[in-house]
Amino acid sequence: MPLDHDIAARLSRPITIRSIEAIAIALPLAKPMKMAGVEIRTADNLLVRIESADGTVGWGESASAPNMTGDTVPAMVAAVRDHIAPMLIGKDARGRAAFTRKMAHALHGNTGARSAVETALADLVGRTLGVTFADLYGGAVRDSVEPMWLVGNPTAAEDIAEAKAKTREGYAFFKLKVGVKPVEQEIETALAMRQALGPAVTLCADANCGFDYSRAARYLAGVDAAGIAFLEQPLATENLAGLARLARTSPIPLGADEGIHSLADIEAHANAGAGGLSLKLIKLGGPAATLAGAMLAAHRGLSINLAAKVSESSLGSAATLNIACLVPSADWGVSLTQVYLAEDIAKPALRLENGRVTPPAGPGLGLEVDEKAVARFTVK
Repeated sequence: MPLDHDIAARLSRPITIRSIEAIAIALPLAKPMKMAGVEIRTADNLLVRIESADGTVGWGESASAPNMTGDTVPAMVAAVRDHIAPMLIGKDARGRAAFTRKMAHALHGNTGARSAVETALADLVGRTLGVTFADLYGGAVRDSVEPMWLVGNPTAAEDIAEAKAKTREGYAFFKLKVGVKPVEQEIETALAMRQALGPAVTLCADANCGFDYSRAARYLAGVDAAGIAFLEQPLATENLAGLARLARTSPIPLGADEGIHSLADIEAHANAGAGGLSLKLIKLGGPAATLAGAMLAAHRGLSINLAAKVSESSLGSAATLNIACLVPSADWGVSLTQVYLAEDIAKPALRLENGRVTPPAGPGLGLEVDEKAVARFTVK
């Protein structure tokens, strides 16, 4: 059947990039979040706003992660403003695949900045052509995912109370933040959580590089009865020998997060005995690279967790959610982090229904950004 003339005309018309803005924002968290070595009170993120000649706007977001990617907000703003924008202004956004490769060659690292730009380009093209974000990357293989909730309070009683409240909302997958307190206390928390929540709830743990080998081994042995699905990033990223040693004796699969920045890292961790990994857009440099990483992980038999960084707005979480619907498997859960914010900048809200979250309907990311809210949270 021949294409409708209006559709054919829209597909053939250039999407000329008129402007690219890099915007630094600080979003307030609903409550401080403690991880190994750091306490987070605000989400310090980059927004990228790309406008075409006809006034259509596409948005992308990346969180700063100095202890994971090395990216700070000022550095990401400078990368977009001084290096990426001059390459792309005046170009046809339909060439986004080539631009993604060009950015990777032009800027070493800077994966957060590149991810936000690629996401904004895809959002712009999708909005202009009336195509969803997922369809631009080959089409979704699932229409919804099961999100996980991060738990990391000072006491086990607080963790249990929070988790029980979230189960009533529909959550059935919880990640315990460990590597912060004495290991015996963290073991007791995991055992108490399992007893309180029952066998149907999935529990996992994330050390964020916070254990040494001895404490990691003690934790793994101590929580065996808690039925932990996996322990993520127990050791420092460079300690692949320790990871391999742990994997040989651990009754619980081990995951990698901070150690994954490239396809080579995925291969290295698979060879070291990792059972799975966490993929983040900001680590691999954008949607296309993240999908390539997911395909490689599936080929190596690794489980996959898809995660936004703590904390991205609904904009960043929607990109992660769409990728989670595209990858071969997301059997280690999906972390959508806009839920930890006191205020958001985009709508409609990503809603949990019957224990699952569905990407917004509509072209591009399917979200509308509140530019007045962006202005309120902009950091000069």
